[in-house]
Amino acid sequence: MNRSGIGYDIHRLVEGRKLILGGVEIAYSKGLDGHSDADVLSHAIADALLGAVGESDIGHHFPNTDESIRGISSLEILKRVAAILRGKGASINNIDATLIAEAPKIGLHLAAIRTNLATALSLDITQIGVKATTNELLGSIGRGEGMAAMAIASVEI
Repeated sequence: MNRSGIGYDIHRLVEGRKLILGGVEIAYSKGLDGHSDADVLSHAIADALLGAVGESDIGHHFPNTDESIRGISSLEILKRVAAILRGKGASINNIDATLIAEAPKIGLHLAAIRTNLATALSLDITQIGVKATTNELLGSIGRGEGMAAMAIASVEI
């Protein structure tokens, strides 16, 4: 049976943090605030995958109250989510994700991002689509206060 899940995540941009998107460190004056590396793209993908198999969100599986996972790489989160799916007999068909941010531009990083995501999830790079868009200067994202990401995942179970 083919099933789909949707994921969404948003984090504030703050001084003194690295900016990690799809497991790639991107040179920028601010980074995303969070308990893990705050990779909004990976988090949205994780939630989409978990939703596709009827699981609770990443906040349930990786709570910000668990000090043992403070600073965890979101690629590691994706690896653990993939193991949850395998445990349920599910395989990932494909993922499509969109990053929403005014800056920085990530076009030069898309190949590395897709490669990291594919590796973490044991997929072929052709099974992962990643795009980026701005918020046209509207709202908190448009003012550069944060970044968001949306994802959809299709799995076979």
